[in-house]
This record gives sequence, C-alpha cells and structure tokens, in this order.
Amino acid sequence: MGHKAVLLDEALAALAIQPAGIYIDGTFGRGGHSGAILQQLGPEGRLLAVDKDPEAIASAQQQFSADERFSIVRASFATLGEVASEAGISGKVDGLLLDLGVSSPQLDDAERGFSFSQDGPLDMRMDPDSGQSAERWLAHAEADEIAKVLKEYGEERFAKRIARAIVAAREEQVITTTGRLADIVSKANPAWERGKHPATRSFQAIRIFINRELDDLLICLDQVLPMLAIGGRLAVISFHSLEDRIVKRFIRDLARGDRFPPGVPVTHDQIKPRMKMIGKAIRSGQQELAENVRARSATLRVAERLW
Repeated sequence: MGHKAVLLDEALAALAIQPAGIYIDGTFGRGGHSGAILQQLGPEGRLLAVDKDPEAIASAQQQFSADERFSIVRASFATLGEVASEAGISGKVDGLLLDLGVSSPQLDDAERGFSFSQDGPLDMRMDPDSGQSAERWLAHAEADEIAKVLKEYGEERFAKRIARAIVAAREEQVITTTGRLADIVSKANPAWERGKHPATRSFQAIRIFINRELDDLLICLDQVLPMLAIGGRLAVISFHSLEDRIVKRFIRDLARGDRFPPGVPVTHDQIKPRMKMIGKAIRSGQQELAENVRARSATLRVAERLW
C-alpha cells in the first residue's frame, strides 16, 4: 500500500464502517484509506473511489482491480453527486471520506510541478489533461491578480512584493520550472519563517488556484446530504486553514438547522438540524507527527446525517 495515509485509524473510526455498508473515497490518491476500508468490509460491502489524477486511477486498478467490491471513477470530487447517482447509490452511502489537498506521490514527483524543493516543469495540475498549468497562468496574469491569489489562498504577507517580482522576472524570460519560480519567490520574500521554505505559501496558493480546490470543495459539500443514507457519516481531512474553515462552517450550519428570529420559542425538532457533529476536530498524535511531517497540519472533522 506504500505510504500510510494521514489520520488513517482516526478516519476509519470516524466512518464507523459496517461490513455490508456502501462507502465513497472521494479522493483516492494512492489508496491508503481505500485499502483500509476494504479490509473492514465484508463480501456484501461496496467501495466507490473517485480521483481526477490518471496516475491515481492506474494505481487503483493495479491494487484493487480484482476486488469486486471496489470500483473507481476518474472525476473531480466536485461531481460526486453525479457519480453517486450514476452508480445507483444516491441516498444509500454509509460513509464519505475526503482527504483534501495534494497527495504525497504528487509532491514527490518533480515532473508534476508541485514541489519547490525539486526542479521540474511548472505544471501543478492534479488532472494534467484539463485546465491551464501554473506556467501558462503565470505567463499572462497581471501582478494584481497574482497578488490576490497569493494573499487569499496562501495567506502570504508579502503577496504584492512577490507578485511584482514574478512579473519582472517573466519579462526577462518565461518562467517554466518550479526551481526558477521558487528562487524568484525566495529572493522576493524579506522575512523567511523558521523551519519553512520561503516559497511554501506561494506554491500552495498557486496550486489551490490552478486546481480550483476551494471552489470544488464548496460544490462537493453541497452534494453531500443527498448522497448519504440516514445515519451516514461524512469525514473530511483538511491540511489548510481555509479548507478547514469551509468544512467547519458547513457542518455547523447543518447541525444548527433552520434559523429563527431571536426570542422566538422553538423546540429542537422544529429547528430540524440535518446533521450532527461527531466529536471535536481531530489532529494527529505525537507518534504520527514524528513519522510523517505532512500530518502536522491535518485536521479531521466528522458529521452524521440525521434525516
């Protein structure tokens, strides 16, 4: 199975897996979570996986093609509602897992263009067959647009300064590699954070923008309730404060139910909450943090459909 998925045991516990249940892994990656779910399913259980990365699809077919309980669809999790409907499982899903962000194999492969520590083509697309690459976007985007992306998605304090440096550098020569972009950003960043590469926030921001990660998450969450069975669980692992904020707000709003003016006497049944929050936010323990640096920013939130 290779690299152990982040918060694996916690995610499995959160899904409360039933041997004959129906489950969706909305972000297959390299199958760490999927493999563990299959181990807990009985012969009647079913797991549908989704990923838009062709390398993830190839990995799934290599690992699980012989398992009749497993199927995978190449698609964005933004289309999960449609995928579930076509599979005939809308309203029947006992558990949906989302492990957000870029996967370790994507980061480790310099050719994918996600890493500032390895030089490679400046791509950053999770689906290399659609959308524009980071290279193409950076070649024509205005400085103000680049700065906005760095500020909003990377929470980069020096967004304007870095954006100006990128525009100035591309006028001399088109930016085609991750190494050159990392060098430009690093030199433009006047305050390096201890223990963090100075290009970390900028690379993260550009990746999130290129892949529409926050937009797709919002679209996906809007489709969750119709997919889940009553009592079905949603488990989301996020690695970025903006992602976690979106998930937290989504669960909170559905757990609150209908809103009434202040002072109006209503019962809990009248408020009609659609979901209930299961426990508090879960983060990695000391052992996992020691074994996997990527786990340091992971947050797991869990909710259950009520009706």
